[in-house]
Amino acid sequence: MADMAAPVRNHVWVGTETGILKGINLHKKQALNYTEVNSINRGQEVNAMCWGDPQESEILLGCRDGKVRVFSTEKSKFIEIHECEEAEAVFRGLAVLDNSFITCAESGLLKVWKEGSSENLEVQVGPGVERMRQCGTHRHRVATGGKENDLKIWDLERAEEPIFRAKNVRNDWLDLRVPVWIRDLDFIPGSEKVITGTSHHQVRIYDPSTRQRRPVLEVLFGEDPITALSVTPDGRSVVVGNSHGNMGVIDLRKGSLLRCLKGSAGSVRSIQCHASLSLVATCGLDRFLRIHNYADKELLHKVYLKSRLNCLLFSSQEKWEEENDTDLLEDGVKDEEDEVWDTMETVTDKTVNKRLKEENRTEEETPKLKKKRK
Repeated sequence: MADMAAPVRNHVWVGTETGILKGINLHKKQALNYTEVNSINRGQEVNAMCWGDPQESEILLGCRDGKVRVFSTEKSKFIEIHECEEAEAVFRGLAVLDNSFITCAESGLLKVWKEGSSENLEVQVGPGVERMRQCGTHRHRVATGGKENDLKIWDLERAEEPIFRAKNVRNDWLDLRVPVWIRDLDFIPGSEKVITGTSHHQVRIYDPSTRQRRPVLEVLFGEDPITALSVTPDGRSVVVGNSHGNMGVIDLRKGSLLRCLKGSAGSVRSIQCHASLSLVATCGLDRFLRIHNYADKELLHKVYLKSRLNCLLFSSQEKWEEENDTDLLEDGVKDEEDEVWDTMETVTDKTVNKRLKEENRTEEETPKLKKKRK
């Protein structure tokens, strides 16, 4: 367990299949467990994570046992447990809305748990849900999708019907129906568009602002099911990963593969781009957390975390080390240098004096030489 008296500022938080919450400080190359290993069980498997507030002082964990555990990053401990057994299945999405939090289960039950109220909003989004995501701009909007459950966008202020319902693509060249199986999805910043990744290695973009309910763009990536994706902050590209461990960056304007991100050796379970830097964090079944620069595909960090990893949260902090620590370090180095210079013996005096004596002697001898020549 981490030292509760001295909380560590972590860059990435990871939830594991064994129910452990891990915090990773990449600057110090340190990974800490924040769950008592002796008390964990299979029911505490972390299936979904989200920040509890914009300041990133709380983390919500949706666990297999139907409970949402609240972790304080400032106190370095769990502070609340919410019983959500009515979810009846594995959490496929978790989000925060005002003073409430939103859960979505694999069974298709989406619920808004209002603080201090017994009248919670319930919405049936259809069975077989694989992912629920919240819109970053319009926080009351969420998107859902899963196995034979095509993309739907919901406005939780009027949740009787979805505000957008996707339509399946046309039959294939054999005139057979194309199966629907969404594995992950995300909202594209600066627009109303939503991007999905499917088990049939398709990356699709939907645009609810148009009358078209079918994808406005489709790109194929590899040959294996796409298991996770995350859109870059500028909305121009998306990082995708599949069940074989392949990862790539796709240009959403041209629909072309820009570059591949190498290193993963197992199914990718979670991908998240940094909020402002060109960094992307990935984790999965090979038990490694990786940080890539998706602009030049360089692997910057690779951390072995012992357990199979289900999901992660990437801190939005831009400075990867404490400013105060840096200032103290620079001041310490400067003071140390001053002390060294003060204690050093001056060795230039003798040399300078010797050179001055030689110059004076030369000047005295010069007139004598002139007289001898005459």
